[in-house]
Amino acid sequence: MASAETAAEHERILREIESTDTNCIGPTLRSVYDGQEHGLFMEKLEGRIRNHDREIEKMCNHHFQGFVDSITELLKVRGEAQKLKGQVTETNRKLQSDGKELLTTMDELKQCRLQQRNIATTIDKLTHCLPVLEMYSRLQEQMRTKRYYPALCTLEQLEHTCLPKAGGYRFCAIMAENIPVLRTHIRDVSMSDLKDFLESIRKHSDKIGETAMKQAQVQNSRDSDVTHQQRTGSGRRLRKEAGSGTEVDRSGGSPLSEQDSGILDVEDEEDDEVPGAQDLVDFSPVYRCLHIYTVLGARDTFENYYRKQRRKQARLVLQPHSNMHETLEGYRRYFNQIVGFFVVEDHILHTTQGLVNRAYVEELWELALSKTIAALRTHSVCLYSFFLYNYSPIPVATEEEYRRITGQFPFQDPELEKMSFPKKLPFSEFVPKVYSQLKEFIYACLKYSEDLHLSSTEIDDMIRKSTNLLLTRTLSNCLQYAIKKKNVGLAELVQIIVNTTHLEASCHYLEEFISNITSVPPDTVNATKLYGTSTFKDARHSAEEEIYTNLNLKIDQFLQLADYDWMATQGGGQASDYLIDLIAFLCSTFAVFTHLPGKVAQTACMSACKHLSTSLLQLLLEADVRQVSMGALQQFNVDVKECERFARAGPVPGFQGDTLLLAFIDLRQLLDLFTQWDWSTYLADYGRPTCKYLRVNPHVALALLEKMKDTSRKNNMFAQFRKNERDKQKLIDTVVKQLRNLIATHQS
Repeated sequence: MASAETAAEHERILREIESTDTNCIGPTLRSVYDGQEHGLFMEKLEGRIRNHDREIEKMCNHHFQGFVDSITELLKVRGEAQKLKGQVTETNRKLQSDGKELLTTMDELKQCRLQQRNIATTIDKLTHCLPVLEMYSRLQEQMRTKRYYPALCTLEQLEHTCLPKAGGYRFCAIMAENIPVLRTHIRDVSMSDLKDFLESIRKHSDKIGETAMKQAQVQNSRDSDVTHQQRTGSGRRLRKEAGSGTEVDRSGGSPLSEQDSGILDVEDEEDDEVPGAQDLVDFSPVYRCLHIYTVLGARDTFENYYRKQRRKQARLVLQPHSNMHETLEGYRRYFNQIVGFFVVEDHILHTTQGLVNRAYVEELWELALSKTIAALRTHSVCLYSFFLYNYSPIPVATEEEYRRITGQFPFQDPELEKMSFPKKLPFSEFVPKVYSQLKEFIYACLKYSEDLHLSSTEIDDMIRKSTNLLLTRTLSNCLQYAIKKKNVGLAELVQIIVNTTHLEASCHYLEEFISNITSVPPDTVNATKLYGTSTFKDARHSAEEEIYTNLNLKIDQFLQLADYDWMATQGGGQASDYLIDLIAFLCSTFAVFTHLPGKVAQTACMSACKHLSTSLLQLLLEADVRQVSMGALQQFNVDVKECERFARAGPVPGFQGDTLLLAFIDLRQLLDLFTQWDWSTYLADYGRPTCKYLRVNPHVALALLEKMKDTSRKNNMFAQFRKNERDKQKLIDTVVKQLRNLIATHQS
């Protein structure tokens, strides 16, 4: 049974050898030698070879006679082929001998025609190339003489007409490559000329305006003279001489012809005309640049640039100098600059098509009108400004001083009255002076109305409306100016809030004062109410916002001094120096807020803490910080604890419990998550209202973890050889992957 299986296996191997490529026969032979019957297999293989040899021999015997016959026939053909070859060779020799002279003549003809064709081609190419060279030479001359607009036209003709006809020569390629450079150069030079023009008219706008004002004055005087002469001529009694066509003055003067009227005198005065804008300013840079940008297909770009630059110049012109109000010359120059600006724009409007339009000029005019009115209003209240220079509370040394001040301003404070002298009033000198000025203004309005024959109700209404204008325009602008000044500190802003609070409380006394002097009850129907309360309230709110802004700016300045070692191996034992200084500054600042209303102080404190918390988080996540070590996080945690200690101490009274600590809750939960490495809790409870790390954003956590992952990899060169480091890195990678899955899940 075994021998039968062996024979079958050998048979299969032989068939596989016969049907398989020789490159793959190795495994087959290996199977033979792995067995025990390779001798028997060799006998079968030799038998199979003998069978194939017999088959090959039979096939050769079968085809041998045909092969012999084919060779015999091939030998007969060889002789005939040799004879045919000799005949062909002889025929070819005779043909070459007879056609040699013809070939020579044809070669000469071919060369002649080639030369003719080359000459014609050269003439044709020169016909197209010479205009290119001439035009390029003209272009270079125009560029040398700075005739940029004709040069641009020549450039356009060269590019679109001449170069395509000339062909693909090297000099044409060089010219074509140089065309964009020349076009850019022309554009830049024209723009440079335009910038010089804009700078020139900005510097000389006051001169242009002064000239225009003189022109207007001369024209007005001429119009007045013409009108006067026409009225004199029409009112004069003229008599006609009999039979003559002339008129004789009644006074016996010489005859007056039609040419002797006043119009001729006006025309004679034109010899002394004041030069116009076009005589004082060379507008050619504008026109040239406009034409160039139009040809370049960038007219919109040029128009937008011109209008944008002129708008900027308009704002500069409309901004009055700080000392403008000191002299009349300052006002004159201010108005001359505005007039000069619009004289130039009017000239551009009428000498260009679409560079500026009527709507654009009207827009600038509306801007100028509003800015000028605001400037005049602001500078018209400069007499009030000196009230704001002293921000200190009023010191009172004696009872007489106290009674004098409270006589000027209605102020009552039982607690302050019980205190011994010397003592300080909560407001500065600004409060009684403003109150006195308001009363004097009301008296002046009453005095003005005495001769107007108005009823008491009308007088009361007029006084109230005038006082409202003083409050809402003059005094309001003065207060806003004082609040927005650059050198105003937090203490000064606090004093402004205190001052406006007392002035707001005094408004009802002004209501009573007006009612007393006009004898009109304040509750009269349709009686105008004073806007003092809203004026001082708006000023107080502006000062409060300025306090919040200045506090945040101060915090930012301290944070700029932060110098963390983000690669530290361990944190320090105390808070950073910059943060200690910042906390000290905040404590001293909030100590000044004792005179503020409680809500303002609390809002300022909460706003500062929130801004500090947000800024610290941004400092930790900013792009420049590429790596963060655990030691750096520990130091950062110490600083945040210092902030929390400050918030817990209650720098401003009125907060309930740990309300102020909520400003740092985001940072606290984030740092606890990393320092305690409590990722299992975070990932398991994420999204639940009771989550321990509810305020931790997964995006923020992922960004910080990525920085820690890079630190772990770069600082541990041989981490792969230490099991602890490998496990730590795997743990970070696992948490990163889980955070990414968490983010992707909630985004979808």
